[in-house]
Amino acid sequence: MTFEGKKIIVTGGSSGIGKATASILTEMGASVLITGRSEERLQKAAASIGCQWLKADVSIQDEVNSIYEWVKNHWNNALDVLINNAGLGEFAPAETMSIEAYHRVFGVNIFGPIMMCKGAIPIMKARNSGSIINVASTSSLKGFANGSAYASSKFALRGFTQSIAEELRVFNIRVMQVNPSEVSTALGNPEREERQETDFKLGPGQLAHMIVSALQLPEKAFVPELSVWATNPKM
Repeated sequence: MTFEGKKIIVTGGSSGIGKATASILTEMGASVLITGRSEERLQKAAASIGCQWLKADVSIQDEVNSIYEWVKNHWNNALDVLINNAGLGEFAPAETMSIEAYHRVFGVNIFGPIMMCKGAIPIMKARNSGSIINVASTSSLKGFANGSAYASSKFALRGFTQSIAEELRVFNIRVMQVNPSEVSTALGNPEREERQETDFKLGPGQLAHMIVSALQLPEKAFVPELSVWATNPKM
């Protein structure tokens, strides 16, 4: 796939992996829409990237609907790529993690991608082409202490991704999952401030590179799942 003129949505695009991915795709000629929950961060990110933005919380159906209304009005209902990158992490022992916290994490990490895909699929089926990338986590492969909400939401995302990949291949729609290990981003930071990239953990740029590389495959080919690890993740 080449990106010149392609229409691409990146959720959670105001920082971290989403912002880095949107930046590369815009530089390569794509028309990119980033979404997120903070208007201030979106405006700042879009100005630095040169892309478009829309404030929307993917865990809320009406706000997901607003994204596809924007696609209809601004892109004549065309969409080539959906990158479900928005994510939320809350971490505590299962014994003390509130049910409300589980709902918040699942709302963003699994119901968000489900609602976004349900909006994208009819558009892509009508065009008989398209690519969907769900950004999950290596936590979708193995749980960890204090990560019951986060890991289980990513396990669910993996099952959803595998299922719709089988449903959509016959329509020439590629569905792929990218699993980062620990990345220096704002995930889990209550202030949502970006963490400084270190020598021992992945940075957003490495994940953006892998996402873009997966999309660059000829459209008759796709990698169903790709995990990216830091070589030597010293603490």
